[in-house]
Amino acid sequence: MAELLKMKSEVEEFKKEYLCRNNQAEENRQRETEAATRIQSWFRACRVRAYLSHLHMKAITVQKIWRGFTARARFRQMVKAAYFIMKMKFYEEMAVRIQRRWRGFFVRKYIHNFYVRKRYLQGLSRKNELVRRDLDELEELQKRERDCVEMIKEQTAKVYQAHRLHHLLSTKQCPGVFNSPFRPAPHEMELLLRQVKYQAPTRLAPKGRACLLGMPGPTDPSFPESLASPWIKTTNTCCSIKPILPPIASKKPQKSDEEDRLLVGAAAIT
Repeated sequence: MAELLKMKSEVEEFKKEYLCRNNQAEENRQRETEAATRIQSWFRACRVRAYLSHLHMKAITVQKIWRGFTARARFRQMVKAAYFIMKMKFYEEMAVRIQRRWRGFFVRKYIHNFYVRKRYLQGLSRKNELVRRDLDELEELQKRERDCVEMIKEQTAKVYQAHRLHHLLSTKQCPGVFNSPFRPAPHEMELLLRQVKYQAPTRLAPKGRACLLGMPGPTDPSFPESLASPWIKTTNTCCSIKPILPPIASKKPQKSDEEDRLLVGAAAIT
């Protein structure tokens, strides 16, 4: 009986201990559930963050590869364009050189022929020498003509003065002013007065500068001689003749040596 009571007491204690432990286990289970939830959330967050960082790195790698590919393609296009531009510039420069050489050759041969221009300049120099010689001769002729005109003017003035002073001619009874007895020979005016015949003036002499200098005027009837020189017409004709220069050959090919010799001979003859 005592054992039965002891067993009942033990059962009651066991129930109490079981309830106590069960309550404690419930309390611990909630804390453990919350802790497990936290651990799971933290683990899942770490795994998601790691996955996102992995995806980010993969995206960076893809972007890097794609950007490198596009940059290399664009650089290749830029290199091709630069090479094409450089090649076109080179071709243009070579074309300009070829055109410059050809145009220079064409101009020198057909437009401004060096040999033709040389022959032209030689002919021009010869013609210049001839013209200079003619001008020197013309200048000398004009100088002689001026001297002759001056001499004629002086003689005319003297003759006119002799006509005006004919009353001073000496006679046998009365010697004149220009025939002084103290002279060994008669004066020049005296000799001129002896040669000139007296002419009665029909009208007054003009009051111009020529008359003041003792020279007759152009309308003086008492002195009908003209002051014109016989060289005036020849001078005018000489001045009117202009030298003809050889023409410059343009747009013609160069001639042979035989044609050059014929052209030089013709220029020498002219």
